[in-house]
Formats: sequence, C-alpha cells, structure tokens
Amino acid sequence: MGVFTSLTLILVIISTTFVSSSKSAPDYSTVVYKGCANQTFADSTGGGVYSQALSGLFTSLISQSSKTKFFKASAGGNGGGSVSFTGIFQCRGDLSNGDCYSCVSKLPKIIDNMCGKTIAGRVQLTGCYVSYAVSNFPVISGVQMLYKTCGRSQASGVGFEERRDTAFASVADGIVNQNNGFYTSQYQSVYVLAQCEGDLSTNDCGECVKTVVQKSQVECGSSISGQIYLNKCYMTYTYYPNGISKKDSPGDGAGGGGGGGGGAAQNTGKTIAIVVGGAAGVGFLVICLMFTRSLLKKHDDDDY
Repeated sequence: MGVFTSLTLILVIISTTFVSSSKSAPDYSTVVYKGCANQTFADSTGGGVYSQALSGLFTSLISQSSKTKFFKASAGGNGGGSVSFTGIFQCRGDLSNGDCYSCVSKLPKIIDNMCGKTIAGRVQLTGCYVSYAVSNFPVISGVQMLYKTCGRSQASGVGFEERRDTAFASVADGIVNQNNGFYTSQYQSVYVLAQCEGDLSTNDCGECVKTVVQKSQVECGSSISGQIYLNKCYMTYTYYPNGISKKDSPGDGAGGGGGGGGGAAQNTGKTIAIVVGGAAGVGFLVICLMFTRSLLKKHDDDDY
C-alpha cells in the first residue's frame, strides 16, 4: 500500500469516527405540539405593523436565548393606532445556553410554517417553546391542559402504579424544594421530568405540578409513558419495565438532565462518558498522526 493511499485511509477513518460521534448529539427541535389562533393579521401579506411588531418580538427573544432559559418581552406599540405583541420563550432546564439558542432560533420559521400570520400562537419543541399574542388577547388559566399524549403500551403485572406514583411524588416535592422550576427524578425504572414557566412563584409551581401529576394519573392510567402540558407547567414520564439500556437512555425525554436524586447521577454518568470518549478520540488522532509521520519518514528513506 502506498503512502498516500494509507493517508487517505487514515483520513477516512478519522472523519467517519467524528461523524459517528456527531450523530449521537440530542435533537431538541422535534415539534411536540402547536396551538394557533384562528384570527390572522390585518396585514398578513407582511411588511405592515403586525408583521413588523412580531418580527421585532422574535428578534428580541432570540437575542436573549443565549443568556437565559426564560425571557418575556414585548414589541410594537409605538405611536397611535399601532399594535404590540407580548411573548415568551423557555428552554428545558438542562439545556446549555448554546442548545437553548439553537432551539429558540428555529422557532420563528416553524411558527410561520405552522401558524402563518396569526395573532397568537404557541409551538412546543422537545427542548423549548415560544408563545406570543397580540395585546389584549384573552388569558387562559395556568392549569388549563394544552396537550397530552399517552403511550400505547400498557404496564402489565402488579406494582406499576405504586412505582409511578412514588416517582411522581418525588418530582412534585423536589421541584418545590429545589426552587428552580425544573426537576427530574427516577424510581425503579420510572423516569420523570417536570418544569414550570420561569416566572411562577415556588408555591404556584408546586400547585401546578400537583395538578399535572393528577391529570397524568387520570389521563394516562397504566400507559408506560406520557406527556401532559398545562399552560404554566408540564410533565413527561417513561417507565422501562425491562430496565434502562444505553439505546433507551431517557436523557432526551423524561428524566433527562440535571435535577435531583437519580436524575443527577444519570447526568453525571453521561458527562463522564463524553469526557472519556473525547479523550479516546484525541488519543486515536495522535496515534494516526504518529503512524503517518513514520510512513513519510520511511518513504523519504526509500528515495535514497
């Protein structure tokens, strides 16, 4: 095998290794649900006061998403007869600032595709959501259900409800005690994640999560997974009757990311795996470069 053929092979191996690693990165931009008002802008073709105000709102929200995981803003309202919009974004509590920005920056285009030029809308992705409304739009209850989905698979045997309810109670207590509006927990292969809107008080957050727990129990029953979204909080859960595997890691869904108890331990394990994997990749690259250097030296010696 010639030197340049060997170099080509090494480069292919290196590129394949890093491409494979990049594919394992979590995707936070999957649409969970959407809600769009029936009424559209008076200037729905774009360029008018509605379109400009909404565009300004989205720009303001995106600009803050690299700094914080929750932000509320308003835009428009300058001059007589003009309109204004208010809106918020929130990212999942375990997202990095970079992942939060990446998630939120996708939403204006998604909202435009899904809702068009409506006077109010909300689109929830797996990692974040944006909600907006024209001024004076009717306000709904914080515990009104916006979306639910329950897994088709039902738990078999005895003990599931006890496991589920213990995990739910852990989250309901933990989100109050931790006082940051985001909490994850696990109990006997039941993984749960809950989050409140960023401006809720600790007490209101606790009450909202208690409500979403009750709704999950009633709406999903013995389903081994579920997602319940209320206006001001949500909860997702997954039960793994055969235990957790690497392929089924709940890091991107229920139970994923920083919280308390088992959730924190699981997140630490993921961090360690990333560090070790990164070190192994660097080591492999060094070995390849050393091998390439020896091949070039041997090639130069053969020329004499």
